[in-house]
Amino acid sequence: METAEEISLRGQAEIWKYMFSFADSMAVKCAVELRIPDIINNHKGPMSLSQIAAAIPNATSSPNVACLTRIMRLLVRRNIFAAHRPSDGSEDSTTLYGLTHLSTWLLSGDGDDQLTLAPMLLMENHPWLTAPWHCFGQCVREGGLAFEKAHGPEIWDFVSENGEFNRMLNKGMECASRIVLKAVVAAYKDGLGSVESLVDVGGGTGGAVAAIVKSCPHIKGINFDLPDVVAKAPVHPGVLHVGGDMFESVPNADAWIMHDWSDEDCVKILKNCRKAIPETGGKVIIVDIVLEPEGNGLFDDTGLVLDLVMVAHTSAGKERTENEWKKILKEGGFPRYKVIKIPALTSIIEAYPQ
Repeated sequence: METAEEISLRGQAEIWKYMFSFADSMAVKCAVELRIPDIINNHKGPMSLSQIAAAIPNATSSPNVACLTRIMRLLVRRNIFAAHRPSDGSEDSTTLYGLTHLSTWLLSGDGDDQLTLAPMLLMENHPWLTAPWHCFGQCVREGGLAFEKAHGPEIWDFVSENGEFNRMLNKGMECASRIVLKAVVAAYKDGLGSVESLVDVGGGTGGAVAAIVKSCPHIKGINFDLPDVVAKAPVHPGVLHVGGDMFESVPNADAWIMHDWSDEDCVKILKNCRKAIPETGGKVIIVDIVLEPEGNGLFDDTGLVLDLVMVAHTSAGKERTENEWKKILKEGGFPRYKVIKIPALTSIIEAYPQ
């Protein structure tokens, strides 16, 4: 049984931890920027710090190995890298640093088959996207959007005015989408087996629906987004790009995939899907987070954090509990639904018109 003094001391230690929790993400970001996971991976085995430093791209002839030592010490503590120390315990012998099951997710991701979170990590920790987090207090006191308070324009206007930000955002979202879709296709083959045509509503450049069609070639894929977006989209085998406004109407198909929007926008899109749905057999497939605030699953904590990411970066986006999904589905004309859990951050929600 802990004493009051021990409980208080533990509380102090926890606050110190949360106070500096940003240091973890900054240290990981540094390792990715220096391409340390790739350096070790290309070496085909553990390396000394001097070997790693010598291989860092664009480094000077005398990189700061002492600084690198301190960064790697924390990352070893966090299990991002493994430290292979000499068996004799000698201080004079060289410690070698290797990859772990965490750092393999930080490889650069060159090639379509490489699953990586590195671009997403760099994106979320960029000053442009961390700045809105400092505006949460203002948002609570005054209302308004965190991104606008930090930068002036809302995020999509900022994207349109900043090519570098647009490229960074696309890379980050594409890598996350690739991971989710691999899990969706693997776990949802039965659900996709009966689908002959599929529309990705707001599908951007079509990467998501292309991944589904590649795995399920019997499906006719339609990538639906604004005309200026699909005009820049690359050609994907089996995918037709269609331009339009999802708040006005959506193309006819057997099924639609949706992503996160405000409640009001979700209902508008769902109603348009309901109008276009076949009399029998049609469904909407939602690939998104289903929050479990009291849950202890692998991704439940991350889901709550991502809901705050929506506050920081979007105009009205949010993550939802099952009851919140149930409400907007019913308002959108889909009184029946099923939540399918998959080994991923997201779940699949099948929504039926009757």
